[in-house]
Amino acid sequence: MPRGKSSRRSQAAKLRVAGTRVGHQQPGNASFAPAGGTGNRHRVQKWPISSLTGRQHKMVIPAESPDKEFVLLVGASHLRSIVDGIVKMPEGRFSFGAMSTPGACATQLRTEAANAVLPRTPDAVCVMAPSNNLTSSRTITEAGEDFAKLLATARSRWPNVFAMDFPPRLTVDPDYQDMMRQEFRRVAARMGVKYTPLAEYFPFKELDLWSRDGVSDMANGNVFSVYLFVHLSDSVGMPILVGSIWNATYMQLVPAEPKPSPVVHRRSPPARRVTPRVIVKGEVAKSPQLDPSKWTVFGQGRKRSQHDEPEQSIDALKEAGTVQQEEVEESYLPLTPVWFSSAMLVEMDKISPSHLPGPDECTSPVPTPQKVICLYVG
Repeated sequence: MPRGKSSRRSQAAKLRVAGTRVGHQQPGNASFAPAGGTGNRHRVQKWPISSLTGRQHKMVIPAESPDKEFVLLVGASHLRSIVDGIVKMPEGRFSFGAMSTPGACATQLRTEAANAVLPRTPDAVCVMAPSNNLTSSRTITEAGEDFAKLLATARSRWPNVFAMDFPPRLTVDPDYQDMMRQEFRRVAARMGVKYTPLAEYFPFKELDLWSRDGVSDMANGNVFSVYLFVHLSDSVGMPILVGSIWNATYMQLVPAEPKPSPVVHRRSPPARRVTPRVIVKGEVAKSPQLDPSKWTVFGQGRKRSQHDEPEQSIDALKEAGTVQQEEVEESYLPLTPVWFSSAMLVEMDKISPSHLPGPDECTSPVPTPQKVICLYVG
C-alpha cells in the first residue's frame, strides 16, 4: 500500500541528510557546512551499463576530419553534458570525443580506458582527475596511487596524455580537496604528465556554478531524490570547464613560438681623436730660453738684457755694430698688439708722463708723440 505524502517527504529528508554528510567523513575542517548550488542542469538520461565496472558508461567519437586534431576526454560524470550534447566543446582546430563513466573512481576509469575500442588513435588524451576518490579512497596516498595507475594505463595506450584538475565540490571540505589536488599534481609531475589546475575558476561563493544532483532511490515503489550538489551547472559551470579543457588542449598540442632573442645594442667605440702634428722641414730658429726669475724691459727705444750688465741704448749698440736691425726688431716673447684710445693714453700719461727723460738720457725735454702708439704686451 503506498504511503502518504508526509511519509515520502520524511524518507526523502533522511536520504538528503545522509547524502550531505558525504564530505564530513574525511579529515578536515569540522566547522565546514555543505552549500547548495543554484544553477540548472539537464535531466539525466539513462545510459547502458558497462559489464566491466557495473556503472553507466558511454563514449562518443566524432567523425574524422582531416583538418582537425582528434582529442579524447576520459572522465566521470562531469563529462555527461558533453557526451549528451547539452554543452558543446568550442569549435576550432580540434575535434573532441568523450568517454564518461558517472560515479567512477580512478580504478574504474582505468578499467574502462584499458578496454576502450577507438576507430583511430587520438592526437591527445585528456584524463580528468577523478573527484569521486574524495569519498571512495580511504587516504590521500591511496588516491594518489590509483591516479598514477590510471595515468600509466592511458600512456601505455596513447602517446600524448595530459591531465586536468577536478572541479570543486560543495559537499566536501575545501582543505581536504586541496590536499587531494596536490597529491594528484605531484603524481603527474613525477610521471612527466602536464597537470592543469581548475579550482581558481570555481569560487565557492558563486553558487550558480553548481546545480542540484538528483540521485534516485527506490523504496516501496516510490522514487526519492537526494541532492548532493556535486555537479557543475550547464548554464554557468560547464562553459568554464569546457573552455579550460580547450585551452589546456591548445597548450598541449600547439608548440609555443620561440621567444625572439633580445636585441643587444652595442655601443660603438668612441671615435679616435687624432692630434695634428706640425712637421717643419728645414732649419728652424729656436728662441733662446729665458730665465723666468729675470725680466726684460722694452721701453722707449731701449732694451735691457736679463744679465746684470749696465743698460745700453739701442742707438749705441747699433753704432758699435753689435746688434743688427733684425735683432732689434725681433722680440723673444710673443707679442700681442693692443691699440689704446686717445683718452686711455691721456690717463696713462698722467700716471707716467711720456715726456720725462730716462735715467741715462739727458735732461732735455722730449717732444710728446703725436701719433697713437701701439704697445705689444707679452
